[in-house]
Amino acid sequence: MITLAARANIVEVSLANIDQHPQAICFINPQHPLYPKKIAWLGEQYRHGLRIKLLYLQGEKRPVGFIESVPGESCWRAVNVKGYLFIHCLWTTGKKYQHLGLGTLLLQAVEKDAASMLGIAAIASDGSFMAGKEIFLKNGYELIAESGTEQLLVKRFKKGAPPAINDWRAELKKYKELSIVYAKQCPWVARFIEEARPIFEKFNLQPVVTELKTAAQAQKAPSLYGVFNLIYNGRLLADRYISTTRLANILKNIIHCSEEY
Repeated sequence: MITLAARANIVEVSLANIDQHPQAICFINPQHPLYPKKIAWLGEQYRHGLRIKLLYLQGEKRPVGFIESVPGESCWRAVNVKGYLFIHCLWTTGKKYQHLGLGTLLLQAVEKDAASMLGIAAIASDGSFMAGKEIFLKNGYELIAESGTEQLLVKRFKKGAPPAINDWRAELKKYKELSIVYAKQCPWVARFIEEARPIFEKFNLQPVVTELKTAAQAQKAPSLYGVFNLIYNGRLLADRYISTTRLANILKNIIHCSEEY
């Protein structure tokens, strides 16, 4: 009997072969106008050590797993993980292959990349758009800090300063207006910025939009996830990609509350 691991093929995606693996851009259609923007972002980040791996299984045309990692100094989350390899994203897809060890195979692949570093760190979440902590815990990671529904985990290889969550709440308090703070690290976030413009116009609202253009800026973002923040009066209304329907509902509440005062 052929094991799942024997059927797996992990491919590292670079600018040289990304045209053969378009799903590396989070399943956004290569014809979408934002697709080349993510390619341009990757071109810059590869120079800072970013790596993307896709997991394919024999018999499947599309990848069923993805992992994106980067040296901690260049990570796009509100953490201090210098000296560690940091995992931006980890996912597997399809109920058919759930709980069969695909995530473990991807984690084992990046452990090889981090062999000379202090270890590997990652943010997990009880919510959407990020892997849950269970996959990390069962692979030898320890939970060292929590922030709301999110957790910072680490697998140590050498002695060194532990990773830490930066004080993103202090940064959040600096935003007193309706604001969007975002980065192109997630192509769905970049897509949202374009999709949201007519919604804001409909409600006659004009947010202050700030793009985080460097990893250092993202590490001082007003949320732990870092690369998307919808803020009003110092309050975080959303810190993930949201639909335009949800945005419209949020804006209705903002207008309603403003009218009450």
